[in-house]
Amino acid sequence: MTTSCSAPLLAAAVLVLALLAGDVQAAPSPAPVVDTVADSCDAIRDFVDYAFCASALRSGGGPGASTADRHAHLLVAADLAAARGASARDAADAMARAERDPAARDGMEACGILYGATSVPALRFLRGYAAARAWDRARPLLALTGQAGIGCEAALGGAPEAKGRMAEANREFDQLSTMATALLNKVDTLG
Repeated sequence: MTTSCSAPLLAAAVLVLALLAGDVQAAPSPAPVVDTVADSCDAIRDFVDYAFCASALRSGGGPGASTADRHAHLLVAADLAAARGASARDAADAMARAERDPAARDGMEACGILYGATSVPALRFLRGYAAARAWDRARPLLALTGQAGIGCEAALGGAPEAKGRMAEANREFDQLSTMATALLNKVDTLG
């Protein structure tokens, strides 16, 4: 008896579930996550090596880097460039103190001055203005932000060994300051 009573109830339950299933809509799928680091680096790939850019933003931007907006990436790039410039300044100052060759010593002192008196302070100001979205104040600093790497290399032209010791710092600084410049140009044009 329970078998004959269960079958109609089971059939009715299946029918009710089928009718309800027709009215139930699937939950919307979440929007695809966009990797904003890839987007920012792709936007400036004509100026900065894509792999360098992505690596720098991911390491310097922390766990939220891949979802941060381009403005946040600009701030990270400016911070990284200023930090690398300060490190290069400290290295140049230390090498100048230990250098016996007068041409190399003078070149290293020039490097320390270029990093410490032009590019690093300019990047710090640029970062502050960019954080406030004061593009009219940030833009004039672009002429100073990248000068140290190029100027340091030129100052060490007569001292090839000293030039070689600063080459990595100058190259990395150039890439980071160019990255900040390119991102500023992209963010500034977006409004």
